[in-house]
Amino acid sequence: MNSEFPTAVHLLVYLAHAPGRTANSDELAQNVNTNPARVRKTMGCLRAQGWIGTREGNGGGYFLEADPGSIRLSDVYLASCCGGLRPKKSTGHSESECAISSGISGAMDHYFAEAERHYLRYFDGVTVQDVLNRIVGERGTSEHEVLPN
Repeated sequence: MNSEFPTAVHLLVYLAHAPGRTANSDELAQNVNTNPARVRKTMGCLRAQGWIGTREGNGGGYFLEADPGSIRLSDVYLASCCGGLRPKKSTGHSESECAISSGISGAMDHYFAEAERHYLRYFDGVTVQDVLNRIVGERGTSEHEVLPN
């Protein structure tokens, strides 16, 4: 799995932790431990879903526009990296005379697709609010306390 899905969840949970607050791509990148360009790319996907809004100008940036309890992780996964369980590069050669080499990719695609169905079914019952509650509950922080970077 690549890191697009966990990055998207991280960004949503971070913004959900301080409702109404705006964060720019530099702040978000520092918190996620990535670069601002990657944050902007991910936020574009999340914004297309109507979950994220933007403010321009001084003090501008991104803010959570949707109720975190309505954002299911299955939808975040689909918006950010559908097919993320399947490796980008498969093994074998489809033109090979060897049955294993020519058939492994198709066989594994079947299993990855099935695993992804189970993955989505599980995350269909988990929301951004659930993730935030788990973090806040484990750390014992108040609802409005900003978590350290």
